[in-house]
Amino acid sequence: MAPAESPSLVQLRSAGVSLVVDLTGPRLPRVLHWGSDLGPLGPEGLTALAANGAFPASPGDPDDPTRTDNWNIPPAVGLLAEHGAGWQGFPGLLGHRPGGADWSPLLAVETVEVIAPAGDVDAVGPAPLPGPARAIRIVAGDPVAALALTVELELTDAGLLRTRATVRNDHPELPYTLDGLGLTLPVPTQADELFDLTGRWTRERAPQRQPFHLGSWTRETRRGRPGHDAPLLLAAGTAGFGFRHGEIWALHLAWSGNHRLWAERLPTGQAVLGAGELPMPGEITLAPGARYTAPWLYAGHSDAGFDGLTARFHDQLRARPHHPRKPRPVVLNTWEAVYFDHDLDRLRRLADLGAEIGVERYVLDDGWFRGRRDDSAGLGDWYVDETVWPGGLHPLVDHVRGLGLEFGLWVEPEMVNPDSDLARAHPEWIMATGGRLPGELRGQQVLDLTHPGAYAHVHERLDALLTEYPIDYLKWDHNRELADAGHQPGGEAAVHGQTLAVYRLMDRLRADHPGLEIESCSGGGARVDLGILEHADRIWGSDCNDALERQSINRWTTALVPPELVGSHVGAARSHTTGRTHDLAFRAGTALFGHFGIEWDLTRASERERRELAGWIAHYKRLRGLLHGGRVVRVDHPDPALWVHGVVAPDRAEAVFALVAVGTSATWPHGRVRLPGLDPAAGYRLAVLPPGLETPGLGRGRPAWCGDEGATGLRGSVLERAGLQLPTLHPEQLVLLHLTKE
Repeated sequence: MAPAESPSLVQLRSAGVSLVVDLTGPRLPRVLHWGSDLGPLGPEGLTALAANGAFPASPGDPDDPTRTDNWNIPPAVGLLAEHGAGWQGFPGLLGHRPGGADWSPLLAVETVEVIAPAGDVDAVGPAPLPGPARAIRIVAGDPVAALALTVELELTDAGLLRTRATVRNDHPELPYTLDGLGLTLPVPTQADELFDLTGRWTRERAPQRQPFHLGSWTRETRRGRPGHDAPLLLAAGTAGFGFRHGEIWALHLAWSGNHRLWAERLPTGQAVLGAGELPMPGEITLAPGARYTAPWLYAGHSDAGFDGLTARFHDQLRARPHHPRKPRPVVLNTWEAVYFDHDLDRLRRLADLGAEIGVERYVLDDGWFRGRRDDSAGLGDWYVDETVWPGGLHPLVDHVRGLGLEFGLWVEPEMVNPDSDLARAHPEWIMATGGRLPGELRGQQVLDLTHPGAYAHVHERLDALLTEYPIDYLKWDHNRELADAGHQPGGEAAVHGQTLAVYRLMDRLRADHPGLEIESCSGGGARVDLGILEHADRIWGSDCNDALERQSINRWTTALVPPELVGSHVGAARSHTTGRTHDLAFRAGTALFGHFGIEWDLTRASERERRELAGWIAHYKRLRGLLHGGRVVRVDHPDPALWVHGVVAPDRAEAVFALVAVGTSATWPHGRVRLPGLDPAAGYRLAVLPPGLETPGLGRGRPAWCGDEGATGLRGSVLERAGLQLPTLHPEQLVLLHLTKE
């Protein structure tokens, strides 16, 4: 089938990024350039780029690569890599019909639509340019395989490439089993190092690097959620790239279920990054006329290190219409204060003490519902426990709201304890396959929300609670991973449907209860992705409130998610999860750079500790406009024992930096540190924020700026290029610097 008349070469530009796409049919589109802005090339420049950057012929290529009807030219991967087109790497579309037919489709472009404002697109060919967006939409088909494909690309105002694909089964009779649909983007030879993240419970998002060798690097999750070990971002970059230097190309899949990310470098020298949902066997079967749309794939490029990439993702999220606009309230969560001991007087006292020090939102955690005296029973029975709360939650809710605080409640709607009235009444609503129940994890099974009855039950219970009580906030937990996640009675895989059902349920509750906010918690930080953040207002970074661990967890969580969406709390002096003991200044100074909260039994805190904590809350309230609206900056400091990070206002008139000793330095004193992101031509006043001079280790060797008066006349160029002499810090301590333009 010949393609419809369309542009042959198109350039999109935004925020310092250029995307050049070859739309010459009949093959699917190829990306000729994705990276730093090339400037307005015009038709001649685009033609020259395509001609002189073409991949050379090599042994194994088609005999006559000049033939326009030869499917195998050019020997380059398209946005959807096709086995039938000669791609030797991982195919983008995997599937088949009964008996194994149509497993290698070959798609021909039928229509191309380029939508962009005048001046933002250069094109070769008859490309109409209507509309306000910056996008390309391609429709293709294979009449033999009876499949149709739509690919959407958009270069956003933040300079992110957003793309997804939809496949439709056009066979009049036979179904099509879809085993995978993923898109790929090329990266240049210079991208010779790979970066992603791994981790475990209470130690999420630990970075790892490796050379980008020949072969494949694949990260897969079959946990029914991204997982504590989720890669978050898969990046390729120039060797040794850092926070403020190097060139990076990175992908993130906006999906909260099973997924696959991969990087490949072929012996031909071609290198790609790819991502897509990872269906379980037989999970997605398309009936005649049915279609499947893949999750959005976000692709970011930066020629200014990781901070440049982070800025693009933060700008993208902050530009959403539903991004939280009101100041992020100080949270008091009851979990590590009382656990399952729900005594009304004690909980009221916690609220009183919280209100006294400046708390703005009070969250009642696990233990309030029927039969829930420990974590082995009650999940699914979302009724207030009459034996613990004979008057319902009203006495506590009324008290909390009478103090001027918002009220929040913990729920775990996707899970069920076998020891619950719900599980006994509806065992068929538990995810299972193979005629057996999965092994329990945390005494839990997974409630199958693809069952209409289960979905209706959970919605009715949550809606009833939100209707009866003035609840402002749900902490939505998801503690166990999905294993044998099948839909009874047949046992067919149902992770895909479960993920979409959770999205629908969150959206429905938010629509029916305007102003409701939802936090995505998943055994801590196991569901952190841009998919869930389309339906939730905050993610819980980790169940670990140990400030040393949180320095790393927050550092890499905010590589993707802006600080205002990352819950970060002050725990007790002795950490619940690690047993480490830290000063309050280190705990609070760490939590400051997120959505600040408290998870500590304030009834056991001394009056001095509560006064000190009140001071930190006051700092947070003064600085949260900056912290939640500025540019996150991180410093490439050579001493691994010293981390430096901060936030700079968009107009660079103000900044706050943290100098953090995460270990013991090999040298004393520590040397200088550069503070990036400031206005090089401006003069700044530097003030040391509390605890300031009281910080342990800040005695001998104190630099001149580290005094009661701070320092003035510090030029931005000096701070960024020459730096400040560091004070001496004991390990696991920090100093906060506040910079304002003079």
